[in-house]
Amino acid sequence: MGSLNGKVAIVTGAARGIGQKIAVKLASEGAKVAVIDLNAEWCAETVAAVAAAGSEALALGCNVAVSQEVDGCVKEVIAKFGRVDIMVNNAGITKDGLLMRMSDDDWDAVINVNLKGTFLFTRAVARPMMKNKAEDGSQLGGTIINLGLINGNVSGSCCGSFASHAASSQAMIINCFSTLTLNCSRTGGIADNFIGSIINCLYYHPTQSYAVVGYHV
Repeated sequence: MGSLNGKVAIVTGAARGIGQKIAVKLASEGAKVAVIDLNAEWCAETVAAVAAAGSEALALGCNVAVSQEVDGCVKEVIAKFGRVDIMVNNAGITKDGLLMRMSDDDWDAVINVNLKGTFLFTRAVARPMMKNKAEDGSQLGGTIINLGLINGNVSGSCCGSFASHAASSQAMIINCFSTLTLNCSRTGGIADNFIGSIINCLYYHPTQSYAVVGYHV
């Protein structure tokens, strides 16, 4: 029995990379995991890894930037598992370039997925988490983890939209912390500091191949 036995987790961007490793780690501790990515078929490898870790997974396709899809996704998780205890906002993309060459569409795409997607899932799980009760009937709440980038604190010539989302995410985490902790939810953030994620590797060394080998939570 792991430390998260009986808990239910949602992990976005979980088809590969950091999200996949987080999902499997949570599963190894006993949590049931909703594996979320843009296309549910992409999640097959993660679902198999969760099962191999001894837990149960639910694969769902979801555009994290679309409110109706996010709300529907959370409802499906609750219908399947009965609750949500852990939310990991991991989904992210990058389309960075020099400021004068960045298109409106590229800017909007990054902000919509990386920032708006985090907001939408955080909002969607907040109420269900507030309803979670311990065995003695006391309010149990839940845990929300938002992954960000050190880019929010470090400047770079080609990191405009990525850095902006990272800095905005940090501000949102602070706001969520002050708001949601009053209602028995825990919020926190992790800055990945240029670890070997797919996004960072493809951005800084686009001609090389990579394998993400581990991530601990």
